[in-house]
Amino acid sequence: MVYIILGTGFEEVEAVAPCDVLRRAQIPVQYAGIGGRLVEGAHGITLQADVTVEEMDLESMDMIVLPGGMGGVQSIEGSDVTLRAVKHALDQGKYVAAICAAPTILGKRGWIDGKHVVCYPGMEQELGKAIPHPEKEAVVDGNLITGRAPGAAIEFGLTLAGLLPGSFTPDEVAGYMVYVRR
Repeated sequence: MVYIILGTGFEEVEAVAPCDVLRRAQIPVQYAGIGGRLVEGAHGITLQADVTVEEMDLESMDMIVLPGGMGGVQSIEGSDVTLRAVKHALDQGKYVAAICAAPTILGKRGWIDGKHVVCYPGMEQELGKAIPHPEKEAVVDGNLITGRAPGAAIEFGLTLAGLLPGSFTPDEVAGYMVYVRR
């Protein structure tokens, strides 16, 4: 199971595009809401989560995805349950994915020290001792996947889809979406 975390002020395209791509690949994914199941994004779009963060089944979790958006990042940082779930995923060797401003959550805690990453341009100083690659759309380093910004959300989603077993490959999904991979 993939859980995409929704905290108030999340960047909508960074939550919706990866979910859409993963579901097109037929990979199980659920939104997990912080503070309830109806969560408003940074631009006034409200999504309904499938579960709350408290209801996530960490034992069935294959991947946890952290969308950016400054409000969403603050929501995640203020949620002990979510931070424990991320730490659990890291400790268990599960995939942890973060896009835009969300890699800073991991950087501030030293969880990505020495890892190759990408984040929203200009936020590299908040990545701790990670190794930034600002020229990349998405970067995979072991069980860590990072994405650059809202404009990279589809590529980020396709990268995630390539790491988990699904019925369709990322290239098949990209072709169906008429998306040209970079």
